Amino acid sequence: MSLHVFLYGARVSSTLDSPPVPDLDASALAAPRRRTRVLALPEARWALLATAAFLSALPLHFADAPGWTYGPLYAIAYLAGGWEPALEGLRALRGKTLDVDLLMIVAALGAAAIGQVLDGALLIVIFATSGALEALATARTADSVRGLLDLAPATATRVTAGGEESVPVSRLAVGDELLIRPGERIGADGRVLDGTSEADQATITGEPLPVLKTPGDEVFAGTLNGTGALRVRVERDPADSVIARIVTLVEEASRTKAPTQLFIEKIEQRYAVGVVAATLAVFAVPLAFGADLTGALLRAMTFMIVASPCAAVLATMPPLLSAIATAGRHGVLVKSALAMERLGEIDTAALDKTGTLTEGAPEVTAVRPATGSGLDEDALLALAAAAEHPSEHPLARAIVAAARTRDLRLAPARDFAAKPGHGVTATVEGRVVTVGRPDSGLDMDMDMDADMDAEADTHKDKDKDKDKDKDTETDTDTGADGEGGTVVRVERDGALVGTLVLADRPRADAAETAAGLTALTGTSPVLLTGDNPRAAAQVATATGITDVRASLLPEDKVTAVRELQRAGRKVLFVGDGVNDAPALAAAHSGVAMGRAGSDLALETADAVVVRDELAAIPAVVRLSRAARRLVVQNLLVAGTFITVLVLWDLLGHLPLPLGVAGHEGSTVLVGLNGLRLLRESAWRRTDGGRPRAL
Repeated sequence: MSLHVFLYGARVSSTLDSPPVPDLDASALAAPRRRTRVLALPEARWALLATAAFLSALPLHFADAPGWTYGPLYAIAYLAGGWEPALEGLRALRGKTLDVDLLMIVAALGAAAIGQVLDGALLIVIFATSGALEALATARTADSVRGLLDLAPATATRVTAGGEESVPVSRLAVGDELLIRPGERIGADGRVLDGTSEADQATITGEPLPVLKTPGDEVFAGTLNGTGALRVRVERDPADSVIARIVTLVEEASRTKAPTQLFIEKIEQRYAVGVVAATLAVFAVPLAFGADLTGALLRAMTFMIVASPCAAVLATMPPLLSAIATAGRHGVLVKSALAMERLGEIDTAALDKTGTLTEGAPEVTAVRPATGSGLDEDALLALAAAAEHPSEHPLARAIVAAARTRDLRLAPARDFAAKPGHGVTATVEGRVVTVGRPDSGLDMDMDMDADMDAEADTHKDKDKDKDKDKDTETDTDTGADGEGGTVVRVERDGALVGTLVLADRPRADAAETAAGLTALTGTSPVLLTGDNPRAAAQVATATGITDVRASLLPEDKVTAVRELQRAGRKVLFVGDGVNDAPALAAAHSGVAMGRAGSDLALETADAVVVRDELAAIPAVVRLSRAARRLVVQNLLVAGTFITVLVLWDLLGHLPLPLGVAGHEGSTVLVGLNGLRLLRESAWRRTDGGRPRAL
């Protein structure tokens, strides 16, 4: 156990290591996703046994029952919770390093040796429980990485000179031609040779709507093909696909935390050696000057007790755990005390767009009947919804939902037909109704420029692509109300009867959140999105964000986060999709949106906003800063008590009962101080974006 653990009450070494990433072979891709159960972990089973034994012994101990009734229960708690850290400590000792795990076991046994069995058992239970939580977090991270691989299909249909063949994705090579049927997932990164369809690539780019794919457009492995068939030429080896690189980026980002662990280990050695040396000296020096063995041993054990980490552990854990509990009551799940502490350190915020700042789904924002059509807004919307009712396209669902919101009657539709990228046609009340892309070339999808090359070798190349994107984009419309969106044309018997405008609206609290984060950090948030520049600019304008970076693939988001961190910033990244997971891992602190968030994003993030209330993000940052202040206060109190008691024991004669009372008193004091954040007022205690003193 590290000194960082001594302060945080949890062994974090393995959580700082990268999660295991399975090989990208067909068997791994075909394997069903499994989620590790808590009791499947041996650490959890041992911790449960130790805790149960300790809680069973506690009432008997306080009731002054005979020792034989609770002694065996304490023994079980010691054995169940202590054997693993003891073994780790002995292994470290064999490697000529002194592990604080071993020191804590010695302290627990020393406490038991002089009759303070409860103190020692409490230390053991704290260690065992924190170790189980850490093991569970590590296992769930590995589960989520394996789940990401399920996005890619196990096999693909390869076109050969003799026809077609089904082959494992791992056997595909650059230059192979694939047939992607409607509803299939695309097996490799490539470019469309023939066919027209739409691809749902939200998992890669974060775009809220399916993107039209025609010859020459790029497609990504793991994305879902729509209603058309495509022939695709493989342009990247499956092991180098965008989705495979997401897994690699999560792994690499986790490894960047390793230098912190190396620093902690250096401090750990000095602390452990110092305490052991001091304990031996307290025992040996009096003996050398003629003290009796029992007195010297009693003084040394008293020293071990008053120098034990109970007070310091409780100095940090109650404020952080109380903050976690309070945040949880308000819909924010913070995964650990370390994560809560890091939230309060951020000084820059970076936000994803789709599903984070916006709702992540299109809504009808304007209904515009054509002059002379004879239709009002309700009639036009009902006509379009009737034609779109059989469709599963997100825009169709939004149109139908808007009609239902207005309680409009939808006439039955016959002869329904859908053409990918163009729209639908149906016969409604004897007249042919067409709902789809305008003749002016306005696209139904808010897509990225197909010419943007994800493998560009220089920023110059990327800038050229983005400039081209700005020049060629015609997929949005800005009406008189200034609100942009996707334009849908409605025709009846070939004549235009009106248009609908749909948009992915910013969340109601998006502007408030951006302002709150600006007040907390002193800088405006950065918008990082895979969507096109125009759509990103509209959301930025609505939320008051000035720094906008659009058309980003997952690795581009990571690059942006790391550039900010190289400039000395501690970045909070907020996202929801698989494409956001690498940036969540690379950031100083990551927060995921819970309702529509991908499994990988939820597991990678340090915290999850369960109710998708963006305004909770600045609130939890303020709460974290309040917790960190209480941690500092408590550490000063705990440090003062420990220092005074240790010096008293070394320089004078500290009676054992007084030493235990001082030690336990300081523990109770800092514990109660930390629990102040459980009050409901702790969540709302702000003043102009800054936390008031608690």
